[in-house]
Amino acid sequence: MKKIKAAVLGCTGMVGQQFIRLLDDHPYFELSCLTASPHSRGKRCGETTANGDQPALGEKTASLVIRETTAAAVIQSGARVVFSALPASISGELEMELRKNGLFIFSNASSHRMDALVPLLIPEVNSAHLELAWAQLREFSGLIITNSNCSVAGLALALKPLTAFAVQALTVTTFQAVSGAGQRGVAAWDIMGNVIPHIANEEEKIASETKKILGTLAGKQIRDHGLEIYPSCSRVPVKEGHLQSVSVEFAAPVSASEIATALSGFSAEPQQMALPTAPRRPIIVLDAPDRPQPALDAWAGEPTRARGMAVTLGRLRCRGKRCSFFLLVHNTVRGAAGGCVLNAELALKKRMLGGN
Repeated sequence: MKKIKAAVLGCTGMVGQQFIRLLDDHPYFELSCLTASPHSRGKRCGETTANGDQPALGEKTASLVIRETTAAAVIQSGARVVFSALPASISGELEMELRKNGLFIFSNASSHRMDALVPLLIPEVNSAHLELAWAQLREFSGLIITNSNCSVAGLALALKPLTAFAVQALTVTTFQAVSGAGQRGVAAWDIMGNVIPHIANEEEKIASETKKILGTLAGKQIRDHGLEIYPSCSRVPVKEGHLQSVSVEFAAPVSASEIATALSGFSAEPQQMALPTAPRRPIIVLDAPDRPQPALDAWAGEPTRARGMAVTLGRLRCRGKRCSFFLLVHNTVRGAAGGCVLNAELALKKRMLGGN
């Protein structure tokens, strides 16, 4: 397969860095354009990328020169697929302009998540919603596909196999890592030794996005799922990994064993297609009474390219019609860059990205 040239918008932020890591030597996509703020323009990728314990970037990726974030810069680069790690405040119009020029945008920004013709996609959960994007292709020759809020990425994935038991309502309390707020999102003085029981707009996103993702495609519209969602969100002094305490109410009594079997045995189209960024087991259920933990389980997922893409569950307890568990999702991988890359892999295999 001839690789498709790809761009990353907002490449120096935390999500942008994950995009670069995941796309370096990717079997389908070739990085050809990186953009950031004027402050980083002219620098080489290797000068701005902090790999930490991750493998060093390939020489070609490390030598890419960062451009200023403009539609003209992306179009001139020859990129056809665009991965957006831009903040919502600047992503909306730029992504629409790139779509109008026939580019394929996979966005982590919230700007277009609730647009009627934009799939809000988690490939294992609602791949059928990709049908919405064909209308975009007919009108613009390009498309926008978004991933979900970082907490929803784990929550909706865990809920998908449970919908077979007629989910009625859920209560979720999140303990979200500071990396979810970006590099400058929470001052160290405010978060050290502290828990902040409020994240602006987060609870509203969890409710609305989860209902859309679990909803049913009816013609050219998504009919939202009818479950009641009661979220509470907090920021905690953890580097990576959003932990969630989830309590689900079903229409009839269920047992812990049948719920555990449904969760651990779940797989979907990305696994059947063996997409490069798809974890072999998208949901991992742990028996240990003190797991999952961000420090131990945030990077769950195999093979190596899918590290951080598996959702981990533990402390499963059922009583009557209600089951409770803890859930962990890597917020900048499955909940951000990795989710977008997996979306693009699926769209490519569905022949939505031109003649490939």
